Amino acid sequence: MISVYIIAFNEQDKIRAAIKSVQWADEIIVADSFSTDKTAKIAESLGARVIQIPFRGFGDLRNRAIEACSNDWIFSLDSDERCTEQVKGEILKIIQAEDSLDAYYIPRKNFFMGKWIRHSGFYPDYRQPQVFRQGVMHFLDDPVHERYEVKSDRPCGYLKNAIHQIPFKSLDEILYKANRYSTLGAKKLAQAGERPGKMKSVGHAVWSFIQHYFLKLGFLDGWPGFIIAFGNFEGTFYKYAKLYEQNCGRTDLDTNPKE
Repeated sequence: MISVYIIAFNEQDKIRAAIKSVQWADEIIVADSFSTDKTAKIAESLGARVIQIPFRGFGDLRNRAIEACSNDWIFSLDSDERCTEQVKGEILKIIQAEDSLDAYYIPRKNFFMGKWIRHSGFYPDYRQPQVFRQGVMHFLDDPVHERYEVKSDRPCGYLKNAIHQIPFKSLDEILYKANRYSTLGAKKLAQAGERPGKMKSVGHAVWSFIQHYFLKLGFLDGWPGFIIAFGNFEGTFYKYAKLYEQNCGRTDLDTNPKE
């Protein structure tokens, strides 16, 4: 009755717990993008069906993962998320009821440095409807922070209980994600016709820090809240800096740089 899809790339440290949290589902699809670690092997050992999808952006990746699901209901779970028993119970009631809506948001509890991050924009942290009927969700062709369309005349519902998420297992992962997502973000800005600028880069970065640390009360999360805000500052700044780099062109050793 319900399929779960999990997108993954080099997530051998996280994929096992994610799959185990949804082994109650009728089908588990792991949409892998040719991981170079043991992600696919671990997933298959736990009974998941692994499909390999070349990464052309998160929007395309999610659409192709949905296409691979064979059941009427779909539950989207990322590799750094964990379904709780409470959420499992709510989902099973939804798919068994005759009057259920077509799509549902799920709140997420984020944990970082051993602490539940209650502020910083990290709770309830709805990212997109994660439980939905087949054919209802469609994602736009965005490289990152993918937009989506809900093809239903009815409003989306909201689950009461939260899944758990571990967005950063370490500071190294914050740096890794800031680098990867800023590259994808620069591509998205280029597609939107954005023009780079020094003040624009600094301004957006500072505004991102202010939003997370002050407006979203990140300072109440202590040291982890400051790190999250500063990580967003860095990621935002480098997104615009990489857009500038793309526009001016890189300087290689076998070319003659402009003086």
